[in-house]
Amino acid sequence: MNRNEKFVITINRELGSGGRTVGEKLAKKLGVPFYDKALIKAMEEKYNLSVEEIERLKGRNHSWWADFKRVVNIGQGMTNSPYYKLSTEVEPDLLTTDEMFKAEKEILKGIAEEESCIIAGRLGFFVLKDVPNRLSILIQASMEHRIERVMRKQGLSREEAEKVIKKVDKMRENYVNKYTGTSRYDTRNYHLVISMDGKSEDEVADLIFSYLG
Repeated sequence: MNRNEKFVITINRELGSGGRTVGEKLAKKLGVPFYDKALIKAMEEKYNLSVEEIERLKGRNHSWWADFKRVVNIGQGMTNSPYYKLSTEVEPDLLTTDEMFKAEKEILKGIAEEESCIIAGRLGFFVLKDVPNRLSILIQASMEHRIERVMRKQGLSREEAEKVIKKVDKMRENYVNKYTGTSRYDTRNYHLVISMDGKSEDEVADLIFSYLG
């Protein structure tokens, strides 16, 4: 990937690995926007971005995403979405319908066409696989690392944290398999696979930044 040209970095990560934080830190180092599933869903719901509405916007203006972004003031300041807070009851992916997935796919393509960016989750590794200047990353961690991080971040007991992680893992794997026919753990889907064990988010962000050259 050439970061001197328009690029997209997709990050798939395990719950509790710290991959989302890595993505945010890397985006700041590169000076590009960071988008995650919380922001994508918020845009869908707040601005009614159905497939039909996106097609209407495309028909009116080729640079529909750039215009939309300016109108709603989307940028790095919108990455801290309240939708992200972990729920022990319902994982956001569980709420995805076929129509929502189609809309999200168009949103991701629109983002990648208009600007360099980092996208976490939302099947970015699959939806944007044909983007020529792309880096796809999977960030993982041991179960112990993940449990301790979820306990610390969400104030859960060890048993609660492990239960949530296993539940989310299963739902995310089912979600990926349903819409891509592959596994989120298939390393052939990525250019880089990184373990967070023994590393801080800053160290991994620096590692990826150095890899980009």
